[in-house]
Amino acid sequence: MSEARQVQDARTAPVLVWNQLKDLTTEELTRWRTDPIKNNRSPEERGINLPMPCGWFVVCYSDELEIGEVKPVNYFERELVVWRGEDGSPRVLDAYCPHLGAHMGYGGKVNGNDLQCPFHSWQWNGDGACVDVPYSKSIPPKMKKPSCERAYHTRETSGFVWMWYHPEGTEPTYEPRTFDEVADPDWSDYEKHEWIVYGPMQTIAENGADTAHFQYIHGVADSPDYDINFDGHCRTAEVYVKMGTPKGIVDGTIAYGVDGPGQPWTRFTGICETLMLAGVTPISKHITHLRFAFTQLKSDRDGESGGLAKAVIKDICKQLDQDKVVWDRQKYIENPPLCQGDGPINDFRNFFRQFYAGEEFDKYRERVAGLTPD
Repeated sequence: MSEARQVQDARTAPVLVWNQLKDLTTEELTRWRTDPIKNNRSPEERGINLPMPCGWFVVCYSDELEIGEVKPVNYFERELVVWRGEDGSPRVLDAYCPHLGAHMGYGGKVNGNDLQCPFHSWQWNGDGACVDVPYSKSIPPKMKKPSCERAYHTRETSGFVWMWYHPEGTEPTYEPRTFDEVADPDWSDYEKHEWIVYGPMQTIAENGADTAHFQYIHGVADSPDYDINFDGHCRTAEVYVKMGTPKGIVDGTIAYGVDGPGQPWTRFTGICETLMLAGVTPISKHITHLRFAFTQLKSDRDGESGGLAKAVIKDICKQLDQDKVVWDRQKYIENPPLCQGDGPINDFRNFFRQFYAGEEFDKYRERVAGLTPD
């Protein structure tokens, strides 16, 4: 195989899925990434009956939530309300007021660190307990305890607001990872991109274990050779590659990992020092919100290699576009007929099962019991 063929990448590869997108303008492609898709089959017809995963998930970027701001969001098939108190901390509750059911994400107001319902001005703290009824001398006793359907643990790190989701409301079992580059003045502000994928989180995350698809979806010369390590709630891998640039062949390293199901990250070294942090959050069991946030060394991004730095980000987003063409209509095969070269897909599925819990997981576990790879 020639050296030129070995360094072929997504910018030049004639991959089949790109025929679906190659004629779109930049603006059309950006809209396509988040627009509803047409002529799709139902989740049942596509065999998507996976549970909702539990863990830490992105609610919004930090700079999207000002002090005193209230935002409605929809994740985990639930209406949620997010606000930032005067102490600067974010808080998340189920959105419907336990008093008479108003959605507090629309018209709700921050008072101090608490959330005021727009309907009757009852105030709720971050634990979901009522702390004030302005027109009454007393608060109903059961409302003094956490009364909102559910309150959620929150964290803020690396430029994201995170919430802990578990179907049974259990305490967090790990913490989201912090990346020092995000606050380092030598690194750039985030460049942000987002997608709505009409597929479940497990299918999206499985992509990293599917070694064969890199050649046929992303146009690399051959399937990458790398080891995937599974350690508790973390999955990591490191790939050593030769990359073609206008300056010739450059040795590069791609190190990536996932903390829990919802916090993927990737470091690119060689052409340009780039860190990509991702937030992957389920809207429902079969619709997923993806956020990619890129930061790069300013000396690379603003220097002579600035064009290459921008190309790195463009190529990564293009590869996600290529994946989305498949993900949006992919059927879930519960016991796939895997062969040599497919990658550790079954190992990944065994790893991912730790993020399922509750009644749905019990049904799922019964369904997959006894399944063995061919």
